[in-house]
Amino acid sequence: MTVEQTSAQTLNFQAEVKQLLHLMIHSLYSNREIFLRELVSNASDACDKLRFEALENGGLFEDDAELKIRVAYDKTARTLTIADNGIGMSRDEVVTNLGTIAKSGTKEFFGKLTGDQKKDAHLIGQFGVGFYSAFIVADKVTVRTRRAGLAAADGVQWECSMTGDTAGEYTVEPIEKAGRGTEITLHLREDQDDLLSSWKLRSIIQKYSDHILQPIVMKKEQWDEEKKEQVVTDEDETVNKANALWARSKSDITDEEYTEFYKHVGHDYEAPLAWTHSKVEGRHEYTQLLYVPGHAPFDMWDRQARHGVKLYVRRVFIMDDAEKLMPLYLRFVRGVVDSNDLPLNVSREILQESKDIDTLRAGCTKKVLGLLEDMAENEKEKYATFWKEFGKVLKEGVGEDHSNKEKIAGLLRFASTHADTAEETVSLADYIGRMKEGQDKIYFVTADSFNAAKNSPHLEIFRKKGIEVLLLSDRVDEWVVGNLTEFDGKQLASVAKGGLDLGKLEDEAEKAAVEKETGELKDLLDKMKTTLGEKVKEVRVTHRLTDSPACLVADEHDMGMNLARLMKAAGQTMPISKPILEINPAHPVVLRLKYEDKQFDDWAAVLFDQALLAEGGTLDDPASFVKRINQLMLAMNGN
Repeated sequence: MTVEQTSAQTLNFQAEVKQLLHLMIHSLYSNREIFLRELVSNASDACDKLRFEALENGGLFEDDAELKIRVAYDKTARTLTIADNGIGMSRDEVVTNLGTIAKSGTKEFFGKLTGDQKKDAHLIGQFGVGFYSAFIVADKVTVRTRRAGLAAADGVQWECSMTGDTAGEYTVEPIEKAGRGTEITLHLREDQDDLLSSWKLRSIIQKYSDHILQPIVMKKEQWDEEKKEQVVTDEDETVNKANALWARSKSDITDEEYTEFYKHVGHDYEAPLAWTHSKVEGRHEYTQLLYVPGHAPFDMWDRQARHGVKLYVRRVFIMDDAEKLMPLYLRFVRGVVDSNDLPLNVSREILQESKDIDTLRAGCTKKVLGLLEDMAENEKEKYATFWKEFGKVLKEGVGEDHSNKEKIAGLLRFASTHADTAEETVSLADYIGRMKEGQDKIYFVTADSFNAAKNSPHLEIFRKKGIEVLLLSDRVDEWVVGNLTEFDGKQLASVAKGGLDLGKLEDEAEKAAVEKETGELKDLLDKMKTTLGEKVKEVRVTHRLTDSPACLVADEHDMGMNLARLMKAAGQTMPISKPILEINPAHPVVLRLKYEDKQFDDWAAVLFDQALLAEGGTLDDPASFVKRINQLMLAMNGN
């Protein structure tokens, strides 16, 4: 949205922003201190962005290269001001960034609101809408800003009051602003007077923002003996430590400091699930501080979303969405990587071609996977939480990261017939540990829902023999088994593909019985194949069924039927591969077919359609299926 720079203008918030502001004002009072953390973090980001842009254009510093954040208060005016000399904003940027929620997930955010104040409060950080937290403590906010490199006359003032008839409106007008950067003035609510205290503000800053790289300064106060009170002097004093937390020794950093730093870099309200902090020395020197969040971000399934790991070079911020530092299947990881080897003028193009970046990426990936392995081994409840939030994303890595395929496979969790519940708690190592004597394969079945997998007719012989089968119902599971052919020397085998070979788990008597029944039913099999025609590749006797009359399986080298359906739903044109119809020679329906003549075609078609439905497929002609069923029911009643 572009507006004329010479005029003041009154605009209205989006309906979504009004809803968010209402939430801020009425639901978050108990968490009000986060407003200062959010505004200071935004100021820090503005300074980082200026430093990065100034690598190519030193004039943006405007003879003021000492970046800092200033916090001040005025008891008389009852205002609190957070100012920075960072990149600043142009008028268009002000309207875009402060008048709307500049996120693709606005709709999802409001769809997740529960009405529970505590739960909704947690969503604020998750959706990165920190500026609006100013309205927790202020009923009016004034922003004065100028983008670095623009003239003093190109300053902009944005102001919004949440009281009176104009609540929900904001004004944008041009101003003169000599210095670059942004100054946010909060006009405090009636019940927020405790914030007009140097001690209170310093304690909040030290609690939430001690790690911020830029110095956060306030005017020094000293005791005035005559006035018998603290008075403000003209001398600046740095409130925070103003050093890179990741550069400090691990032994000097408390868990609370790690947690608060995560909330800063992750724009999150909740504590992280786990983190790893290490310094790598050798041919490449870099420090990594990487976090696994406690919950999935709202846009986790957007593979184009750019967020995650911040890249620094010798403690100078370079970019905050360095996707090349972390593979896509670990896109939920947050944190910082600080390299001593990369050039300060590193660009995205250099990142894409640099072998040094490949080394950093491999090191970061190895560290995160090691963290997850340790969690899976020693903190099983915490890993269960991780898996519920991020398991589906981690599964993508089986096909994307071949060098770490075995490690990722060891971290996977599945549902299985061992517990027969939808809970994904079974690792491949667990499965192998429970394999029956003589079993040499890891068996699985895929379906589009857990119940479809659990009740698949393909499992009947496995349940009878007590052989565990993995129940895979996530869409990504087809990707997993398509790329993971074996684990720990054991082949993964679908129970719904090819001929069933149970190896040593099948005795010779069973094999002989199948051969005998195949010979006895040869005429029936041929007749069914002729009747079904192009619908099937083959009709054969099976011993994988105990209760069902028939099932469909894919040939050994054909695409599985569930995968074919998924690809078709995604708009992919797939080559036609006909299924194999397997019949249970002991089932009464099959036995009836041996002696059926008049309505043989209908019985064969119904048997095929039933097998297709049981397998999770959809009928090409449901009306004909219903008609056949009705005719056969009437015929059995003698009508």
